[in-house]
Amino acid sequence: MRRILGALAGLVLMAGPALADDENTLVITVAGSTEGTVEIALLPDVAPNHVAQIKTLARAGHYDGVVFHRVIEGFMAQTGDVAFGKRGGDTARAGMGGSELPDLAAEFSRLPFVEGVVGMARSQDPDSANSQFFIMFDRAPHLNGQYTVVGRVTDGMEVVHAIRKGQGRNGAVSDPDYMESVRVKADM
Repeated sequence: MRRILGALAGLVLMAGPALADDENTLVITVAGSTEGTVEIALLPDVAPNHVAQIKTLARAGHYDGVVFHRVIEGFMAQTGDVAFGKRGGDTARAGMGGSELPDLAAEFSRLPFVEGVVGMARSQDPDSANSQFFIMFDRAPHLNGQYTVVGRVTDGMEVVHAIRKGQGRNGAVSDPDYMESVRVKADM
């Protein structure tokens, strides 16, 4: 029964509104071994503080050039470390940093982690999300209610699936793909 309810909830999340408003749509241009555009409908009604922080960082250009440092086949692609994840720099510590903005209190919801869902990365402290986020390749019910859902991919999921996967420990990627630019659609 739980599996059926989770699948139904995932369908509802993925169906969502036909068109997200431009103020709450993130446009990511991916570059590297994979090139293309990914659009994400942000969910301010679900996670208003996290969405506001992502938009602030995008508008300041902080996500531009940040690598997908942790990519695990069949699970997710993680990016957004604006402190240590800049392409062309020393990315050995990518995944350990955030932004100069404060960490955020968790905004957990009942939305399930299924393909295309965007969640905030955090440490073991539920109130430690900052700038890093991940995009799901598939469902991961063990994340439900444990991480903040901030959006869902509405276009470009084929680009997400093509992001270079990690072979290293814990999905670490050598020569990673990166976010060439991240913009709020209303600003384009």
